[in-house]
Amino acid sequence: MVPFAIAGIQTHVAAIHSNMPALLHKLELTVHHFPWVQMVVLSELASFGPLTQYAQEPDGEAENAYREAALKLGIWLIPGSIYVREADGQIYNTAPVINPSGEIVARCRKLFPFLPYEINVAAGSEFCVFDVPGIGRFGVSICYDIWFPETTRSLTSMGAEVLLHPVLTGTVDREIELAIARATAAQFQCYVFDINGLGTGGVGRSAVVDPAGVLLYQAGGGEETIPVEIDLGQVRRQREAGLRGLGQPLKSFRDSKLSLPIYQPGNKQASYLSTLGSLALPPKGSMAGVGAAAPDWVNNPAKKA
Repeated sequence: MVPFAIAGIQTHVAAIHSNMPALLHKLELTVHHFPWVQMVVLSELASFGPLTQYAQEPDGEAENAYREAALKLGIWLIPGSIYVREADGQIYNTAPVINPSGEIVARCRKLFPFLPYEINVAAGSEFCVFDVPGIGRFGVSICYDIWFPETTRSLTSMGAEVLLHPVLTGTVDREIELAIARATAAQFQCYVFDINGLGTGGVGRSAVVDPAGVLLYQAGGGEETIPVEIDLGQVRRQREAGLRGLGQPLKSFRDSKLSLPIYQPGNKQASYLSTLGSLALPPKGSMAGVGAAAPDWVNNPAKKA
C-alpha cells in the first residue's frame, strides 16, 4: 500500500471581490480538522472568480500568499487556478503547484479554454505532471481539458497516477462532466479528484473516483471539505494486472499496431470537421445545423475516405 491523503475544498466563489481571505482560512481549518491530509486542491478560479479583469501578475500576491500557507501548514497545495496576465499581455488560466516547502514546482496552463465562452484567454501548450517524492506522479487537468481524452492520454503516458481536476462548472452539463470523470478514471486507471466550486464558481457536486471508475465520494450542493486517503498501489496493481483483473487498456494502447490517421497532418478522414462552421456563440433563434444538407459521403460512400 502507498497511502496518500488529499482533501478537496468545495466552497463559495464570489466574482466581485477576492476570495483569498476565506480560502486561506479554510486551508487552516482543513489541516486543523484533518491533520493527516498531505495535499489540498481548490476549484478552478476559486481565488478571484471567473472574470479576467482580476487577472494577476506572475509571482503575484496570490501565489505568494498560497506559498506561505503551504509552508506554514506543511502541505502540497493546488489552489485551483488563477487568471495570470503574462508580460506579453496574454492571459492564461493557470494552476500553480506548491510543495510543502512553499516552492512552486509547476504552473499548469489550461490547454482548452472553454470556448466560445472563456474568451480572451490563451491556451496553454504543455502537459503538466509533477512528482511527490516517495509517493508517485500527479497530473493536473483544468476543467474543460478532461473533455478531450488526448489530454489524459498524454498525462498518463507521462506516468501520472492521480489526475487533479479543478473545475468551474455551473451549467447543465455537470452531470455529463461527472460521467466523463468516471470514464476517465477507468480508461486510464488513475484516481480523479474533480473539485468544483459554488456560486459563481459552480454547482458543486465534486467527486473522487478510484482507478476502477468507482465513485468514492460525491459531494452535494453545499460547502464541503472532502478528505480522502488513496492508495497508489491500486493504480499500479490494476495497470499491471488489469482493471479488476480484466482489461489492460494502457498496455493495449501501447502494444497496438494501429495507426491513428486522425492525428496525421493532412488527414482526409478529418475533412468532415471542417464543415462544422466556426467556433462561436450561437445567437438567439440560431438555426445552425437545422435543415443542413447531409455531408456528401452520406449519399456517396466513395467520398467517405
